[in-house]
Amino acid sequence: MTEQQSTPVAQQPVNPPTTKKTSRAGRNLPAAIAVGVLLGAMAIGTLLFAPKWWLPLLASAIAIATHEVIRRLGEHGYALPTVPLLAGGQAMIWLTWPFGAAGLLGAYGGTVVVCMVWRLLGQGLGSRPVNYLRDIAATVLLATWVPMFAAFTALLIFADNGGVRVFIVIATVVFADIGGYVAGVLFGKHLMAPAISPKKSWEGLGGSLLFGVTAAVLSVAFLLGKPAWVGVPLGLMLVITGVLGDLVESQIKRDLGIKDMGTLLPGHGGLMDRIDAMLPSAVAGWIVLTLLA
Repeated sequence: MTEQQSTPVAQQPVNPPTTKKTSRAGRNLPAAIAVGVLLGAMAIGTLLFAPKWWLPLLASAIAIATHEVIRRLGEHGYALPTVPLLAGGQAMIWLTWPFGAAGLLGAYGGTVVVCMVWRLLGQGLGSRPVNYLRDIAATVLLATWVPMFAAFTALLIFADNGGVRVFIVIATVVFADIGGYVAGVLFGKHLMAPAISPKKSWEGLGGSLLFGVTAAVLSVAFLLGKPAWVGVPLGLMLVITGVLGDLVESQIKRDLGIKDMGTLLPGHGGLMDRIDAMLPSAVAGWIVLTLLA
């Protein structure tokens, strides 16, 4: 009986699958920085050197962000009136040009009315709408959250030094985000709202307050020529509304079981994921700068 001898086969080294490096905050940091710099340069150039072009830039961004949310909700069974939401959002932006706050308010009210009727009659008079209350509630939330809030920067752009005012609001929110990121990564131990956003910490909030208020004080004093103390309530309001705006979107994404609203911006997700903190901050910035500066 012949004994078979097995010849050992040389094992080829197995390369582990490559994975994208992400930071502790869950971002593809190089891509996030590159996209952030590009968006920041575009916004700064427009606001400081060609503020009249802010409206078309804003209108384009809001149309994209609104469509991202509509698409995501549609994937989960919501039936939102897409056409009146997109058209109404444009009306809210552009009617601030000749009519100011009255144009914004009128366009917002008209958008809500048209959306209610559109959803009611969308399947014809002979059909009974399904989930009407749910869909209209989501529609009103979206119309308020994205185009209406964003239009407050359009109101600011028509004030004295309007481009600088909008720049101050955006810069404060950006620096608050940077401060929160740095403090959260370096010192974050105590979670702020783990059930909503597992990466936000109280230490990160402290960093946001430090960076945000400092940016607001310096910007108000040196760019707007107003008393430096105006930057304190401005910075506080912008940091608080920015953090809450981020938490609101995080909760909506948790309800939908998704990580991002879109994939347009590498390292950030969708455009909506990038501007979520700035939307309610636009309202706060308009209030503070209108009343105090």
